Amino acid sequence: QVQLVESGGGLVQAGGSLRLSCTASGRTFSSNAVGWFRQAPGKEREFVATISWSGRTTSYTDSVKGRFTISRDNAKNTVYLQMNTLKPEDTAVYYCAASPVSLGSPSSSAYDYWGQGTQVTVSS
Repeated sequence: QVQLVESGGGLVQAGGSLRLSCTASGRTFSSNAVGWFRQAPGKEREFVATISWSGRTTSYTDSVKGRFTISRDNAKNTVYLQMNTLKPEDTAVYYCAASPVSLGSPSSSAYDYWGQGTQVTVSS
């Protein structure tokens, strides 16, 4: 199994930036695709971005394209989500998740392991 821990969340003004980190423990996720999801109060969890095990393939939900960048450093067992030009609608708890599907997936059902989440709040 893989244990994931997110960090880097916080309070930021609209237009600002944050970088989230997701680090694995217990087992490396070098052979796992990793996704970022988010959940706002009263809403269901939604897909944000995913990266393949190799790091060569990435995908994003339309609302964050051009603003967010997902990357990974397998030697550090860490995946990052660089978030720029943040908007109030980006406010949510952000979760990382690991999947045995090598290319990743926008579907939460494809992910076996989930972190506890990190809060991102974007003020107007």
